[in-house]
Amino acid sequence: MKIINIKENFSRYPAGRYRADGPYNGEKFREELLMPALSEAINKGEKVKVELDGVRGYNSSFLEEAFGGLVRSSKFMPSDDLLGKFEFISTDESLIEEIRGYMKEAASLATQ
Repeated sequence: MKIINIKENFSRYPAGRYRADGPYNGEKFREELLMPALSEAINKGEKVKVELDGVRGYNSSFLEEAFGGLVRSSKFMPSDDLLGKFEFISTDESLIEEIRGYMKEAASLATQ
């Protein structure tokens, strides 16, 4: 299983949607960590474990761009299957539900 610990592998201060929004934005996280990890996991028939705890907080633009943007990229399997490729770890269950919500919303908008 591929593991991404956001605090250790990316930043304790993730924020912003686009690269212009700062050094630890959702676009950069998606393109440099999330997409390569997902590609590797799919090739090996595994999941990606994303450890969310330990950062100073998440804003919605970071989460939506990283995870909703992953669905919108259409570079991977159908979005229904994509959600099943992740295991999210957090002491805050609402954070996990927020991420799943962004992914589901992006999928529903793509099919309209």
